[in-house]
Amino acid sequence: MLTGNLFTHPLHLGLGAQIVAEPAFTGDPAWYAAYGERHAADGGEGRLVSAFTFDAPWTSWEMHPEGHEVVICVAGRMTLHQEWPDGRTASVVLGAGEFAINEPGVWHTADVEGSATGVFITAGNGTRHRARP
Repeated sequence: MLTGNLFTHPLHLGLGAQIVAEPAFTGDPAWYAAYGERHAADGGEGRLVSAFTFDAPWTSWEMHPEGHEVVICVAGRMTLHQEWPDGRTASVVLGAGEFAINEPGVWHTADVEGSATGVFITAGNGTRHRARP
């Protein structure tokens, strides 16, 4: 049996119902680039599963062009902000047990009230980031 900690070692859900424990998450772009290289054969079907606790608003926006992402709030409260390619925007407050889905190509960021913990299941291939003003 393989065990681990989702906060430090994300999981990859790959083709053929394969699950791979990833190396320790560093948060820098090089980690994401190496993740993409390790699982390139899965293309847009691979999913990154990760967990994070936030005590401040996110400092950037992100967008996943190749697939959906689900954001599951498991503790606290977070406000997820979305921006579609046509300029339309929406915000939703998530409490523990609630989720929201980011569609492919939708930019998103979040604010937190105090502290919030989320689990993310992401189509990470081609993920892009931009600064949050």
